[in-house]
Amino acid sequence: MSRRSKRLLVAASVAVVLAGGAAGFPALAESGTQQVGFHGFEVDVPASWRVVDLDADPGACVRFDAPAVYLGSAGEVSDCPADISGGRTVGLVISPLDATSAATAGAHTSTATTETAAAVAESVNHRIQVAVEDAGVLVSAAHNSRTEDQVRAILDTARLGDGARPAELASFHRGSARAAAAPIVAPGTLTDNAFDTCTAQSQSTMDAWRASPFKAVGIYTSGVNRACGQDLLTPEWVGTQHANGWQFIVIHHGLEAPCNPRYDEVFSTDPATARQQGVDEANAAVAAATALGFGPGSAIYVDIEAYDGCTEPVMSFVSGWAEGLRAAGWLSGMYSSGASGVADLCANYNNGQYTMPDHLWFAWWNGQADTDSGQYCPNDYFTGGRRLHQYTGDTPETHGGVTINIDRDFLDVRAGA
Repeated sequence: MSRRSKRLLVAASVAVVLAGGAAGFPALAESGTQQVGFHGFEVDVPASWRVVDLDADPGACVRFDAPAVYLGSAGEVSDCPADISGGRTVGLVISPLDATSAATAGAHTSTATTETAAAVAESVNHRIQVAVEDAGVLVSAAHNSRTEDQVRAILDTARLGDGARPAELASFHRGSARAAAAPIVAPGTLTDNAFDTCTAQSQSTMDAWRASPFKAVGIYTSGVNRACGQDLLTPEWVGTQHANGWQFIVIHHGLEAPCNPRYDEVFSTDPATARQQGVDEANAAVAAATALGFGPGSAIYVDIEAYDGCTEPVMSFVSGWAEGLRAAGWLSGMYSSGASGVADLCANYNNGQYTMPDHLWFAWWNGQADTDSGQYCPNDYFTGGRRLHQYTGDTPETHGGVTINIDRDFLDVRAGA
């Protein structure tokens, strides 16, 4: 098929898909488009999207809280905030299909011609990943529940330009090198300092930070509101950090409280529906954590950012979350601010209507590395190795000559607690 006939085939496909546009986002024809090219791989995106050249700006943060296209490979240190509010919208990362990027390709990565890439690719954990071997590129498309159709329509515009060159790799890596290793139990037993940040850090950064006072790292493993890119977060990355002595805080940033105006992806205001959504989120979180090498007995912490009101739906959602994880043999945790989610949780600690999570992770930026929850929760709740305190937020810190933005945490946790 000639290049011209490829374009005609793709254009016909897009016209059908974009008849109505993705909910909340304009159709390509309505918003205007810009052509983006990398290594001979070309695609049309809305004209309003930001285009970031990672090779020219290797410190740029790959983030999806606003629509963007990232071209090339991120540098060793990305200038990301510790947290991003607002959740995931939509975006693309187009990188060379080389030994480095191939290592990030998971078992669900599709190999396809440009015409069929969107049709055959599976979305896993709100990401579609396609290895376009004819152009030697790896395409990762991030989306939420409302923008999947839009990103598939964008992928359907893909074509090969004159500069396209096949990948030199005979095949790209799929699956986990840790498949035969014993699953990791996180966070395990620890009474010490930890940090969390928006995206998994490069190996050089993790190596440099072994000289820091932190013993555990928080990683966002799943969830529709996970806003930062996570191409480095692979089973191999997890296994390497574990072998180097790091422990983990496994974080799921899924549906948010319906009374939080910063997020579009929220759970229901109906308590019964919210409870079932909590179960569903737990199941999705277990699948994602398992794929990364974690196993039963680990705690997964659902991130519920500060909200105002809607206590009953929040408590119902957290109950479903706890019940879903417990049924799967995992521990449940909740992260929230002291004044909203934590206060609501502890006010209902003895309310038999709700199921309490196993661990409490409270954000109270008082600068104190301890597990004293002050006025937000009685200190005789969630005892016996079941507490985490985020005591500072979005703070630049340097260790081993490498500076990143982090939240500081203090953990008092016990395996199985």
